[in-house]
Amino acid sequence: MNAAVAAAAAIAGVLTGVIAMLAFRWSERDQKRPTRTSLHTDPVLPPGVDTVLSVLRSSAVVLDEADAVVKASSAAYALGLVRGGKLAVEPMLQMARDTRRDGEIRQVELDLPRRGTGRGEALAVSARVAPLGSRLVLLLVEDLTEARRIEAVRRDFVANVSHELKTPVGALSLLSEAVMDASDDPEAVQRFAGRMQIEATRLTNLVQELIDLSRVQNDDPLEDAEPVGVDELVAEAIDRCRHQAGTKQITIAAGGMADLHVWGNRGQLAAALGNLVENAVNYSPARTRVGIAARRVGAPGGDMIELAVTDQGIGISDKDKERIFERFYRVDPARSRATGGTGLGLAIVKHVVASHGGEVTVWSAEGQGSTFTLRLPEAGAARDRAQQHPDLEDEAGPTDSSPYEPLPAPEVLP
Repeated sequence: MNAAVAAAAAIAGVLTGVIAMLAFRWSERDQKRPTRTSLHTDPVLPPGVDTVLSVLRSSAVVLDEADAVVKASSAAYALGLVRGGKLAVEPMLQMARDTRRDGEIRQVELDLPRRGTGRGEALAVSARVAPLGSRLVLLLVEDLTEARRIEAVRRDFVANVSHELKTPVGALSLLSEAVMDASDDPEAVQRFAGRMQIEATRLTNLVQELIDLSRVQNDDPLEDAEPVGVDELVAEAIDRCRHQAGTKQITIAAGGMADLHVWGNRGQLAAALGNLVENAVNYSPARTRVGIAARRVGAPGGDMIELAVTDQGIGISDKDKERIFERFYRVDPARSRATGGTGLGLAIVKHVVASHGGEVTVWSAEGQGSTFTLRLPEAGAARDRAQQHPDLEDEAGPTDSSPYEPLPAPEVLP
């Protein structure tokens, strides 16, 4: 059980104990003043229990001796635990009956079908049942789905990092042995040394991208933002992959970024745009073209700057477009490893853009290329507007009433 699940279980246990103590005191007082009709009237919650249940984040259900629902929180209905005045989950109902019989507190983790999705997705929950006085039973249910998803992401991340690090490290070990065995063959030593440099570069790039990802993955707002010239970012991105583009005779054309500035961290923005341009070059056939275009668009709260990177590469399928921003996900693993790709570049782009209050979108069609568009706040636009018209900020509305439209799809050159 991971830390998040354990913490949820501990909190549920404490709350269950508090509610049980209130119920016990109420039960003692009720037993001192019995009435002839006490078993035939509608059950009443012990004093204070209703208040405690109303502030719980857990889904809470109180059952009477006939298994009828006396009290249920809105979260319990949302999870589909209660339907038609009855507890709809049979394993939980059986737990409640067993607890009513022997008074023991029970806890279990269950996977429940998610209602209305039609895709067989499971809802992971932790259910805890405790007696509530002499007649009622309390059921507390914690939704563990998100905690389990996060834990699975962490496990996959550790596994992927271990695998990616193992590949170049293992290669370096084997190549170093080959160099030692070929010490009397200068040509072989030079060849193996070249391979070692390639693997060392791959290892360095992976470690650096892991560091970059760790810095931006929380999507925290920027504290050291400044105006950054779009033309400077584009020039740095082009310079970063000039050698690869020259080797493949790929032309990089840029335009439209004169006098445009975005608000953010220069280093992070340069890394994000550089990753997009580098991907465009790596996934484009030889003797094609990569375009970089920029424009200002109106948006509520201030103008935005769009930076679009278009290639004439292999394109991305619809199923891959849903996952390309995941860490270590590769559309073409063989090509990525051949070009030294780590599978972290687009994940870094996503987190950088999110931390800058923007978004990244993708247009792509298989065989027709792709266009990745960064949408970032223009430098000082929202700040200047608020300073000049503080009393009209809420009434000004969007600067462009038309709906946002992405940049047009790329024209494939012959």
